[in-house]
Amino acid sequence: MQSSSKPFLEAIIIAVADTNHYLVGVVDSNNNFVGLRQGSGEVVGSIVEAKAYLRNNNIFSALLEMDSAFDEMCGQSKSSRYRQRILC
Repeated sequence: MQSSSKPFLEAIIIAVADTNHYLVGVVDSNNNFVGLRQGSGEVVGSIVEAKAYLRNNNIFSALLEMDSAFDEMCGQSKSSRYRQRILC
């Protein structure tokens, strides 16, 4: 059970098909994305770099979200995006 006095943050790696960039940060209980540090998320060039970045910040599991540019252009809902928990 989550405590309502503490904000819930979950690590996430966002990948967009056909690109070689990954966005790393956290999402809150309202699915708002923020960086691990103040400001925007970290952009890295591979899933290996993304996992290493999280491990260096003492985070050992994360959601991996896969999106496609087509879904973004057509306005697919967030519920249709693929998400999987991975170990870092």
